[in-house]
Amino acid sequence: MADTLKNLAVWLSTPHQAMIEIAHDIGYRHVVLDIEHGLFDLEAMDRIIALGKALGMLMHAKVLGPEAIPIQQALDMGADSVIIPHIGDVEHARRVTASAKYPTLGTRSFSGTRPARYGGVKPDYYDNENAKTRCYPMIESAAALKDVEAILALPTVDGLFVGPSDLSLDSGRGAYRNTDADKADLQKIATAAQKAGKPWIMPAWSRTERVFAQNLGASLMVVADEYGSIWTGLEDAAKP
Repeated sequence: MADTLKNLAVWLSTPHQAMIEIAHDIGYRHVVLDIEHGLFDLEAMDRIIALGKALGMLMHAKVLGPEAIPIQQALDMGADSVIIPHIGDVEHARRVTASAKYPTLGTRSFSGTRPARYGGVKPDYYDNENAKTRCYPMIESAAALKDVEAILALPTVDGLFVGPSDLSLDSGRGAYRNTDADKADLQKIATAAQKAGKPWIMPAWSRTERVFAQNLGASLMVVADEYGSIWTGLEDAAKP
C-alpha cells in the first residue's frame, strides 16, 4: 500500500500526534500542517514537526501568512517545505519567497536550531538548505494566477500549491464547485508548472478531483483532512 500512497498527503489542523502515527502506519509519507487556519502554537508545532521527521515523513507547513517571521519559524523547526498563502502578483511573490532562502539567493536569517543540529554549521550548509527545503507559494488569487508563469520563474520558488476555494472566490465565481472554469484555472497552473519543470500540489478531496489532478500531473495530492476524517468515522459508525 505504501507505493500507492507515496504521492498523497494528509492535512492536520491541530497538533494531533496520533493522527500522524496512524497515517504513517497506513503508509502516508506527507503531512500538511494548516498553521494559517489551524490551532498550532509554536511549541506544539515544533513537537509535531519533530515527530513527523523522526518517523521519516515529509512535513509541509502552510504558514500563518506571507511574512518573513512565520516562514522562518517553520523552517527553523525543520519543516521540509513552506506553503505560503495570500500571494498576490509576481513582485509580491518575489519579496515574500525570498524569506525562504538564505543569501545570496534570498533573505532567510540563520538560526542554530533543528536543521543546524543546534550548533555551528559548515560553509556549504546554506546552499544545501536552499536546495533541500522547498518553497511553495499558493496560487489562490486572481493576481497570482495571472502571473503564474512569472512566479514559477523566480529562483526562490520550487513549485506551487493550489488553493481552489479561495481562487474561485477571488475570481468572482463564488464557492468552488469544480466547474469548467475551475478546471480551466487548474489546467493553466498545471501547464505553467510543466513548462517551468517545477511541481504543483493540489488539495483533492474527492475521487473526481484526484483523477483530474493526476491526469494534469500533480506531484502531490492532499486527500484526507483531520476534521473530515473524524466526521466520516463518526458518521460511518452511526449507520445501522
